[in-house]
Amino acid sequence: MAISFDKALGVHEDAMRFRGHRAAVLANNLANADTPNYKARDIDFQSALAEKMNPQNKTIELQTTHQSHREAKGLLVDDGGLKYRTPQQPSIDGNTVEEQVEHGQYMENSLAFQASFTFLNSKFKGLIGAIKGE
Repeated sequence: MAISFDKALGVHEDAMRFRGHRAAVLANNLANADTPNYKARDIDFQSALAEKMNPQNKTIELQTTHQSHREAKGLLVDDGGLKYRTPQQPSIDGNTVEEQVEHGQYMENSLAFQASFTFLNSKFKGLIGAIKGE
């Protein structure tokens, strides 16, 4: 009998992938804290994970106006789940990065990543135990 990793690991594999991507986005915000007109971005983790669990058809139907135009059915629209962050106190130079908020979000994301990693580690230990017959 084959082991299905999708069933065994559940949502935590995707959660770790999203958390890793979100860490990169938050680090980019912190790196651009002094860049004029930089707009802070973030990933809405809940909606990104819900989209992964319940994928919807995100296609664009293009109208052809000439016989030489090619059909573009199935063109995927993906914004990466990034959204702009609304600052609590905007700066004069147009930068919307608030370092305290970004640091807090980064730490929260790191803790959630570590929790998912620990959970996956215990799942793998359980699978190894099942394979060994323990």
